[in-house]
Amino acid sequence: DQYLEISTSLPKDSSLYGFGENSQPNGIKLVPNEPYTLFTEDVSAFKLNTDLYGSHPVYMDLRNVRGKSYAHSVLLLNSNGMDVLYRGGSLTYKVIGGVFDFYFFAGPSPLNVVDQYTSLIGRPAPMPYWSLFHQCRWGYRNVSVLEEVVDNYQKAKIPLDVIWNDADYMDGYKDFTLDLVNFPHAKLLAFLDRIHKMGMKYVVINDPGIGVNASYGVYQRGMANDVFIKYEGKPFLAQMWPGPVYFPDFLNPKTVSWWGDEIRRFHELVPIDGLWIDMNEVSNFCSGLCTIPEGKQCPSGGEPGVTCCLDCKNITNTRWDDPPYKINATGNKAPLGFKTIPTSAYHYNGVREYDAHSIYGFSEAISTNKALLDVQGKRPFILSRSTFVGSGQYAAHWTGDNQGTWQSLQVSISTMLNFGIFGVPMVGSDICGFFPPTPEELCNRWIEVGAFYPFSRDHADYYAPRKELYQWGTVAESARNALGMRYKLLPFLYTLNYEAHMTGAPIARPLFFSFPDYTECYGLSKQFLLGSSLMISPVLEQGKTQVEALFPSGSWYHIFDMTQVVYSKNGKRVTLLAPLNVVNVHLYQNTILPMQQGGLNSKEARTTPFSLVVTFPARSSEGYATGKLFLDDDELPEMKLGNGQSTYVDFYASVSFALRQGLVIERVIVLGLEGTGQVSEIHLNGSPISNETKRIEVSSKEQKYVVVSEDKGESKSFMVELKGLEILVDKDFNISWKMASTNGAH
Repeated sequence: DQYLEISTSLPKDSSLYGFGENSQPNGIKLVPNEPYTLFTEDVSAFKLNTDLYGSHPVYMDLRNVRGKSYAHSVLLLNSNGMDVLYRGGSLTYKVIGGVFDFYFFAGPSPLNVVDQYTSLIGRPAPMPYWSLFHQCRWGYRNVSVLEEVVDNYQKAKIPLDVIWNDADYMDGYKDFTLDLVNFPHAKLLAFLDRIHKMGMKYVVINDPGIGVNASYGVYQRGMANDVFIKYEGKPFLAQMWPGPVYFPDFLNPKTVSWWGDEIRRFHELVPIDGLWIDMNEVSNFCSGLCTIPEGKQCPSGGEPGVTCCLDCKNITNTRWDDPPYKINATGNKAPLGFKTIPTSAYHYNGVREYDAHSIYGFSEAISTNKALLDVQGKRPFILSRSTFVGSGQYAAHWTGDNQGTWQSLQVSISTMLNFGIFGVPMVGSDICGFFPPTPEELCNRWIEVGAFYPFSRDHADYYAPRKELYQWGTVAESARNALGMRYKLLPFLYTLNYEAHMTGAPIARPLFFSFPDYTECYGLSKQFLLGSSLMISPVLEQGKTQVEALFPSGSWYHIFDMTQVVYSKNGKRVTLLAPLNVVNVHLYQNTILPMQQGGLNSKEARTTPFSLVVTFPARSSEGYATGKLFLDDDELPEMKLGNGQSTYVDFYASVSFALRQGLVIERVIVLGLEGTGQVSEIHLNGSPISNETKRIEVSSKEQKYVVVSEDKGESKSFMVELKGLEILVDKDFNISWKMASTNGAH
């Protein structure tokens, strides 16, 4: 019952992905003979090739057989610690408990695999529309600092939806309390009323450790309800930011009720819009069996620190604390109870921590999701550091404590793509790095990547210099550029959120999800897709003003300058210009992309007119394009159709477009048209546009080929734009025109 081993052989040309959470310096594709250990730990994300905050014992296998791709996935549903040895031609599990409970997902495409996987573990949670860009810092010490940050974003004209507080708002780092000196209740409520009227939101941190303090109401009620994890019949004592703490046992139904009541009480005090549950691996500043020291203050006060100040002794006298097989915990075979709960402690109904350790954050996310839903009656937003199989059904995830380094920026892409495979699509890393320092050039490049993370948040450590995006002039320019585009793409991103909720489809995807037969992209970890067709090719190295990007076969249109097109016949690498404030984002052919005009927050942005960008294969006389759009009241707990408050639209080429709610389409852009660019006889719904009461502007521009295509010949492709339309989005419409071809025909 403490050691299970099983092996399987693999074709040497299989490409494997998964087994997390860890930071993989060599990219998303698993590398033979690198360590893959699964056991949730409070280990910073910049530590490479070691077990981190989450446990996901699942992998995807992608094979190419005579030019045809086949994907499948395997889940070992087991919460015990394990080492997974991948040797290229074989895979071996070494598990220290539980049972072999394998699930196989037959694919055959990567999207099929994730659909099948999330149908078992739970579909990803619906996210509110406002959850798409955030600013946070440990060190926002009072309400005035929060006001300053919000005002500076407004002055810099950088979009922002959510302002966060780390533990600064608490009284002595105690959960569900308010520091009334630095966050006077009336002043905080006035600030929240102001930002709520603007359409902005407020999220705060919450750690699982409950301070052991006889005058602390949360602790008193927890003791009265007997909600804490036990060791030898007593609540297990640990240390976190408030000092001595007990940990709630979220496997206990009484804990779930107590937790919900504490969230209700706090929400009545401070009308928060979401919760950030941190340190839930679970993290402990001490190891072993501890007592509160007599005659000294613990902690001593002053600046926050992680030094253990309890009196502790090691626990090694049981086979659960010192098992016969030592997994490679924290990368050096650390004892299982190192800086966490001892594995011989007990949860509700006799469940041993040895078996339940890696599901602590998962169980807390379930309880927190239920509590927020009960309290607010709205769609909950929860961000969790620790995750397990199924966590995506309840929470978003950020990748933890990274560094302001180029390597952390690069690794963030692989981790983000892995979590899409894990069924946690709302994921991202701390933009500009959590730990100090971050060079200005790196912060420029990071926002150009982070603006396209599904979960996009700028965050920094207590001891770090200020890193808000307006702190540097060049970074502010990059932020206005990249985040400006993100906010124009909000309807597209929100539709991807809906697709994720319905089918598990990742929001951010490796290129092989859309091009599974193209083996060149199997190991690609420096570019990624949003959805099936929007490709981000960022600069990830210091001093570079060009980027080499892989373009699979087809036509790719630059989303910032739609006159630019890259045509690739069989797939090619192309060197793209990328000055400091420029990120290369390309839209694939056969796509209809819904966009709006942006704004300084999502409330403002989502009321602006729509544009539809239609991409046909360049210079093709025939083509099709499809797109999707989902809109709803994002405060509704459920994201679904048929409730009278949601709309789903399938777009097909230029044949039919629909939506509702009185919003209008003001502009249509069509890319990749063959001909001379001379447009005539334009009709809207069968009538010449000259009959329209409002002047409609028509323009055409020849598209510039970044790389001359292999078979370009003499033909040209054009972009045609119609502006000044006032078409209700819920009405079918038809636009037609004539364009002279190169041989004189129309």
